[in-house]
Amino acid sequence: MNGDVNERDDDRADDLLAERFEQHRPHLRAVAYRMLGSLGEAEDAVQEAWFKLGRADADEVRNLGGWLTTVVGRVCLDMLRSRASRREDPLEWPDGQVRIPDPVISRADTVDPEHEVLLADSVGIALLVVLETLTPAERLAFVLHDLFAVPFEEVAPVLGRTPAATRQLASRARRRVQATPTAPDPDLALQREVVSAFLSAARGGDFDALVSVLDPDVVARADGGALRPGRLMRGADTVASQAITFAAFAQTAVPVLVNGAAGFVAFADGRPVTLMAFTVQGGRIVAIDILNDPDRLAALNLQA
Repeated sequence: MNGDVNERDDDRADDLLAERFEQHRPHLRAVAYRMLGSLGEAEDAVQEAWFKLGRADADEVRNLGGWLTTVVGRVCLDMLRSRASRREDPLEWPDGQVRIPDPVISRADTVDPEHEVLLADSVGIALLVVLETLTPAERLAFVLHDLFAVPFEEVAPVLGRTPAATRQLASRARRRVQATPTAPDPDLALQREVVSAFLSAARGGDFDALVSVLDPDVVARADGGALRPGRLMRGADTVASQAITFAAFAQTAVPVLVNGAAGFVAFADGRPVTLMAFTVQGGRIVAIDILNDPDRLAALNLQA
């Protein structure tokens, strides 16, 4: 009889622990997405944190949310280091391979509720691209401290560094982020207006109109996948010329939100051929992130 009672108590304890974990899952997924730039890998990292919690003495964990956040950070750090060991080097400008992180696509009018936590703090594609240029240690220090307010004293043990050294890692990462336009204008209506003007000018082959909506130092990054290595373009004239070429084969452009910012998906013969995410600041486009990898586009299940 006592055995049955103990078993029921254990089951209730397990259910309670699972319920508490699920309350933290959206936050943990957001941490992992910023760390990895991959939705699938982010889910794997969160699941690994659940396994680690099951092997730990949860009763001894006083701050479960903080504990899980650092566990997910450590799992992501290992995953990033594994990438580096497979020579999947961070994006390097201007000559390195450009890789656009996994986009979060929503309807053009509003971010889907399931994406709201994931995209809090304006985690646009442009920011994720810059995070790809950081070392794994810099990325962890910046993401956990600057984006999720984890104290350096708690981040340091994850990295095996002192708090002072961890602070320096975050500072280097912060300078890299601040040197690149990553935060879109908060006025979504203005973003849409600028992107619409860009698209109209590209379709009409109006070079001057295109240049007028582009920042003189605009950066366009394109990820074409393994068979079409990515490229990076700088300057309004260069980007405008390429936009006119692109518009020639894009039959349909459907407006969407890409990580909460204005963008669109271009279709040809009913298939998605390009996803464009725009960073608009001060009424001009300062960055365009382009995904035209056919395999990754197909995985997004986009429809015209």
